[in-house]
Amino acid sequence: MFNDRSTPLSLLLTRRSGKPRDLVAPGPDADELDTILRVAARTPDHGKLAPWRFVIVQQDRRDALARLIADAYREERPAAPDSEVAAFSQFAHQAPTLVVTLSSPQLASSIPVWEQELSAGAAAMNLNHGAHALGYAAGWLTGWPAFSDRVRDAFGQAPERIVGFTFIGTPSRPLDERPRPDMSRIVSRWGG
Repeated sequence: MFNDRSTPLSLLLTRRSGKPRDLVAPGPDADELDTILRVAARTPDHGKLAPWRFVIVQQDRRDALARLIADAYREERPAAPDSEVAAFSQFAHQAPTLVVTLSSPQLASSIPVWEQELSAGAAAMNLNHGAHALGYAAGWLTGWPAFSDRVRDAFGQAPERIVGFTFIGTPSRPLDERPRPDMSRIVSRWGG
């Protein structure tokens, strides 16, 4: 569809995020979404706890999500301008497919919560890899809704936390390539 994904390495080297507002139909069908979620679940997971969950927000529930987010924002920030609140309607209606990833730590486990949260982040990243492997683009967003307890409570409950909202679809324009880090700045050799 938009880049060479003929080998596993080229797949990983060509993955990039799509802006959710630029992702249009078609999105993955039910079988493809199941495959993407299976990819996401193949994540490093110390203790085999599966300390994450995925919640699919169907198209017919996007208006309800937009209202929930807007109401929660108004409750927390009553003086917010209407334009700020209206932006959350747009947020909820991006892309044909939306998956909310939750960190769902098992507090009774001896595995530190930090490791469990890292696993949840890896699961969210694997959603992006799965979408890309099937020829779609994905955008992983957080922003205010991911940190709202009221929004989180619509999907789960503490100690769960929203890792992010992953929007999946077909790019309506070529994806932007962003500058990548200078490898010499992020890689070093330990001299111990």
